[in-house]
Amino acid sequence: MFLLTKIKSNIAYQILLALILGVLFGLYLHHVNATPTHWLHDSYKGLIVNILKPMGDIFIKLIKMIVIPIVLSTLIVGIANMESAKKLGTLGGKTILYFEVVTTLAIVIGIVMANVFQPGTGIDTSTLHMSDTKALTSFQATSSELADKPHGLVVMILDMIPSNIVASMAQAEMLPVIFFSVLFGVSLLHLPKETKEPLLNVFKGISDTMFRLTSTIMHYAPIGVFGLISVTIAQFGFAALLPLAKLVIIVYAAMALFILVVLGLIARLSGLSLFKLLYIIKDELLLAFSTASSEAVLPKIMQKMEAYGVPKSITGFVIPTGYSFNLDGSTLYQSIAVIFIAQLNGIDLSLIEEISMVITLMLASKGIAGVPGVSFVVLTTVLTAMGLPVESLAFILGVDRILDMGRTVVNVVGNSLASLIIAKWENKYDEKKADLYYAEVKNS
Repeated sequence: MFLLTKIKSNIAYQILLALILGVLFGLYLHHVNATPTHWLHDSYKGLIVNILKPMGDIFIKLIKMIVIPIVLSTLIVGIANMESAKKLGTLGGKTILYFEVVTTLAIVIGIVMANVFQPGTGIDTSTLHMSDTKALTSFQATSSELADKPHGLVVMILDMIPSNIVASMAQAEMLPVIFFSVLFGVSLLHLPKETKEPLLNVFKGISDTMFRLTSTIMHYAPIGVFGLISVTIAQFGFAALLPLAKLVIIVYAAMALFILVVLGLIARLSGLSLFKLLYIIKDELLLAFSTASSEAVLPKIMQKMEAYGVPKSITGFVIPTGYSFNLDGSTLYQSIAVIFIAQLNGIDLSLIEEISMVITLMLASKGIAGVPGVSFVVLTTVLTAMGLPVESLAFILGVDRILDMGRTVVNVVGNSLASLIIAKWENKYDEKKADLYYAEVKNS
């Protein structure tokens, strides 16, 4: 009775139940697809395409629908209420510096774990499942298209400046929206109070309304999670996972090490508690893991970090920017995947080549932020640059969804902590408000 009450009243329990049921139903459908004599076999494709996949897609689309209005309105209101434009420059510089340092640490941990535990050695490639190569071909095409383009700082600057802000908003391009919002907020900051006040009230109203809408959309989350997980398990089952279990275990171990040791140490040195943060965002971490989508939790993370003592101006800038430039989980996984591919093909990478890989990963991940399937696009770019066989990526496409769920969690934790760290650096962190909110969450 107690459990039923919890499930009925707590969205996290509903999502967890949906995750478990989705896995079980997905396994059943995987069995159906592998059994031609099963009475549901002929209906398998229709069930996936017409029912389960749309269930998941609806939730992701609902979240994407509100992300841009939230980022735009929250950032404009936050910046327009700052003391000066100089404060914004300081905030931006500290944020980028923090992102670069932490992302580099993530890559280094991935390289160390891959070299110590060697996930690609001793594997008979004949036992591996070669996934559908259509997706890989698409990633290779995107990578080739980007190969002759400049990367790093130049692309970051060019990608940030929108030629048409309405088009950028329509295409959900986060960086141009952030850039426009910053400039708009700074311009608003310099207007007389009587001129800017009405417009600020409008944007504040939009922000509050979007967060209220987020709470409404979250009621659909368990249905979306059920659909997304069912489709994933139905397509691949667990058979594709077994030959690559060592890779999956090492990736997850590296992610856990990064969160507990690296982020834990950073939090402690800043006078923060990582475990308090994890407790506060536990519902969002479960949702991020289930959907493998950082966007699915972006509005709630911004809302919770603001309630946890971080000013709106910092949450509105740091968290959305981090979703493009602070992908700790993704870069950690990519470093392991590159070395895995090399080991799988019996190629020993020298120290110089591994250092080169760190630099290439840093540049590639910044240069093509926002490209669909970015993790595999980055991997194909790095593998091509290092002369490693890109076609071997087809072996891990089948388990990529499982790995993506984990790296999404790391990305969310990293960006949540980043907002707290930057607030601390700026002396804007409200510890009393944070303590009150933590006590409220703990007692709820």
